[in-house]
Amino acid sequence: MNDQLKDIGMRLACIREDCDITDTELAEKLGVDIDTYRSYEKGEIDFSFSFVYNAAEALGVDVLDIISGSSPTLSMCCMVKKGQGYSVNREHGYDYKHLAYTFKNKKSEPFLVTITPDDKPPVLHGHDGQEFNYVISGKMTFYIGDISYELEEGDSVYFNSGIPHAEKATGDGPAKFIAVVVKN
Repeated sequence: MNDQLKDIGMRLACIREDCDITDTELAEKLGVDIDTYRSYEKGEIDFSFSFVYNAAEALGVDVLDIISGSSPTLSMCCMVKKGQGYSVNREHGYDYKHLAYTFKNKKSEPFLVTITPDDKPPVLHGHDGQEFNYVISGKMTFYIGDISYELEEGDSVYFNSGIPHAEKATGDGPAKFIAVVVKN
């Protein structure tokens, strides 16, 4: 378990308590069992973006409030230099860089995502809205429901993100893609 997961779990618990919602109520809203939810709050297990996105929606906060503890403040423009962005390193080979982390009241959540190949089976998750993924480099398999697509540099997919989905790097190296989550 890494420190970032512990910090995110602690912020999730604090925001939930500030909203006067019990852990049982939020677990039910998010469709996870209470033991799994409590493990998220303790930072004992890795989370999917879908989980954090759904928790933010349920609590009425920005995703970055949970991920970073800072509320976005800009409303005219947010510029992010190459290689920058708010970084979220997940344990299962995913590295997210949020590309609009200082912009408030976003209608979408743009990320630069890097995934490294591994032997683990993909874990599919869903969240409200729609999503667009554009492959910048490498190769990956995109899974949605019972379907999968092999994607490589220049390929894209736009989909209903309420349908459980996942990406998995294939080949010898990492896959890098832009993911834009569009809110309902």
